[in-house]
Amino acid sequence: MEDARDTVHACGCRVCGSGADASLVEFHKAINRVMRELREKDRRRLAGLLAGDIGRGGIQRLAEITGMSRVTIRRGAREIAAAAAGSDRRMRRKGGGRKRLEKKRPAF
Repeated sequence: MEDARDTVHACGCRVCGSGADASLVEFHKAINRVMRELREKDRRRLAGLLAGDIGRGGIQRLAEITGMSRVTIRRGAREIAAAAAGSDRRMRRKGGGRKRLEKKRPAF
């Protein structure tokens, strides 16, 4: 049985379908090879970053190239924008993680 991470997504754009621009086809393959290796959060953020670089229609283009949902790519773009705006550097949401030992065992 093949894991989803073992396969590279085949780009569904018109350029890759026709093979008209070999360098662009290779670029799309490279994007999908990198996406395969990343965690979900990093894939989402990279797609959002690339979509922002493309500009208008970037989310739709990245959805065709990567096979990701437009909603997911939009979320990644918002996360990138929030990080650039200087949001706090928390790894977890407030209240996440282990509870303090003093709260778990007040005798200490």
